[in-house]
Amino acid sequence: MNTYIGIDLGTSGLKMLLVAANGKILAENTQSYPVSYPHPGWSEQDPDDWFAAALRGLKELLDGQDRMLVKGISFGGQMHGLVALNSCDNVIRPVILWNDGRTEEETKYLNEGIGQNNLSAYTGNIAFAGFTAPKLLWMKKHEPENFKKIAKIMLPKDYLCYRLSGAFCTDVSDASGMLLLDVKNRRWSKEMCGVCGMTEEKLPALHESYEAVGTLKQEIADELGLSAEVKVIAGAGDNAAAAVGTGVVGEGGCNISLGTSGTLFVSSKTYCEDKVNALHSFCHADGGWHFMGCILSAASCNSWWSDKILKTTDYAAEQAGLEAEMGKNDVFFLPYLMGERSPHNDVSARGAFIGMRPDTTRGEMTLAVLEGVAFALRDCLEAAKKNGAVIPRTKLCGGGAKSKLWRQIIANVMALPVDIPQTEQGPSYGAAMLAMAGCGEYRSVAEAASAIVRVKETVRPDPSIAAAYEKKYHHFMRLYPALKGLF
Repeated sequence: MNTYIGIDLGTSGLKMLLVAANGKILAENTQSYPVSYPHPGWSEQDPDDWFAAALRGLKELLDGQDRMLVKGISFGGQMHGLVALNSCDNVIRPVILWNDGRTEEETKYLNEGIGQNNLSAYTGNIAFAGFTAPKLLWMKKHEPENFKKIAKIMLPKDYLCYRLSGAFCTDVSDASGMLLLDVKNRRWSKEMCGVCGMTEEKLPALHESYEAVGTLKQEIADELGLSAEVKVIAGAGDNAAAAVGTGVVGEGGCNISLGTSGTLFVSSKTYCEDKVNALHSFCHADGGWHFMGCILSAASCNSWWSDKILKTTDYAAEQAGLEAEMGKNDVFFLPYLMGERSPHNDVSARGAFIGMRPDTTRGEMTLAVLEGVAFALRDCLEAAKKNGAVIPRTKLCGGGAKSKLWRQIIANVMALPVDIPQTEQGPSYGAAMLAMAGCGEYRSVAEAASAIVRVKETVRPDPSIAAAYEKKYHHFMRLYPALKGLF
């Protein structure tokens, strides 16, 4: 049986899967690399670390496997990062990542100077600090000599694709988050290229996520022991790839991801623009479109609280017994540790605990962290509903989805049935499915999802707990506006 490799280029590490055509995972491998924080609010990485991790990981992934059965490789990747190469194909500066907050001034210029109405007309979206276009403007202003050297720009996963295949390309789902793409028409925006001082020659060729863009370079194939005929498929932004991996394709599917960041993803066969600019309107990896709300800190809130504050990595022990307290907690947590994107678009927002008393317990604060993330995702759900989305249920994936307590909180806060996929591997699994579609194993991404994705468990909301959380959510909604001036 043919096999396919899915690579998820995440913020903290690279995850790879070897997947059979029937969806069975044959091997997996994870490689880590550092994140640099050179100034408060800044976040950078060296793309050569990604490539070195990919080569190490692929060798380990394929150890003991029949390498001649591998037919395709594809990617899911952290979005928005600015990878800039010079005319010699050398990286000009460390990559400015998706969660970097340095571009507040540039974001304000785009939204107020260029104007949100114009941005929406050009791209279907307004500017957020994490997007690629504000990073270009920052580089143009603060590092003009580096900006002049730019011969190519690309997104993080596309750098891996370029090093493995030589194809200078991206896909429309990932490109949607650059604020350089005319999302409705799936083409580069000439107006935004002009705003950012870019020419289309410096931008990667556009592909659908499931399209083959080339094959492995001969030297890479030789090093990995693979055929040089192995196809390299464009891949997708991490959230679109995760949605594919959970079977959220076509019309009206929903996926919530509890990764480092958190997302609410609603798929559609038709283009629709968010009229209140709380959500992103992006291309989907299946050839359609989607709404996406993104909160910058999700599972990272829990790891911050447990690892750095409580000094423990035993998350299960910290959460033990808290199921009985759902809906009863008086403590609130605002999960804006890295600022916030949807729906507030505020890089200055910060995390906060509110409502503590002398008898407040460690458990109540732990529960508040999980609830705060769920409430922030509920903000995204409400924004999607205001845009006409009908969401009867949702899938759930990401590292945070491993917590039984958090799954129950999500179901009750959203007041929706939550389906847990049989395979909870996120973007890497979706990337492998894109490789299957790109190599003709399945006729479409939708066909691959129908054949492969299965639900192992459904978590249903408890009416009484959901009602309690409904009241608490309306209290939560008042907290950010009350504290905004202090941030």
